[in-house]
Amino acid sequence: MRPLSGRQWVADRADPKWVLVARLVRPHGRRGELVAEILTDFPERFHDRTRLVLIPPERIATRPREMELENFWFLRSRVVMKFRGVDSINEAEALRGFTVAIPFAERAPLEAGSVYVSDLTGCRIIDLNRGGAEVGTVVAVDRESSNTELLVVRPPDRKAGEEVLIPFVREFLVRVDAENRRLEMRLPEGLLEINAPMTEEEKREATKSARRS
Repeated sequence: MRPLSGRQWVADRADPKWVLVARLVRPHGRRGELVAEILTDFPERFHDRTRLVLIPPERIATRPREMELENFWFLRSRVVMKFRGVDSINEAEALRGFTVAIPFAERAPLEAGSVYVSDLTGCRIIDLNRGGAEVGTVVAVDRESSNTELLVVRPPDRKAGEEVLIPFVREFLVRVDAENRRLEMRLPEGLLEINAPMTEEEKREATKSARRS
């Protein structure tokens, strides 16, 4: 059984002022509604959040602004949002690409033994089965490739693009120390070697085999 984790992304890891909960994709209808991509595992909490913050994309040099969520409803895997004062297609179009956020302090509480996905990024993985050796640093979390969340880990001796994948499951996890950016795990023997990038010699052998076939 994998550990429960909550998907709520921080806007800036160095200064986690905002937590991102949705991204406005395009206008929907003629009355100012917008379709949004959901960036949180707690969309039901929109019922309790009437005041939200809209963060502009980088191309727009304006400050984040507080908006009142007048209404919302789910549309398949997305959510349609209606903000007070946004009442036309043109007004909604002006918000295309904005990110919907809440203050960091208002993150939804998690169950005991759970951790936010955003808190995993930047953590060092310590393998207790290898005498406490540091495996690498979590650079991302892949939640799409399989039914199990995969930690995308960059070993200290690897370059960007040469990451390894480690399943984030209870069987491997010993302790999460989010404050000190540390994950203690017991990884099965051979796990890191299975998905490690090929060496130059292995690449040459693979090329030869492809030519022979």
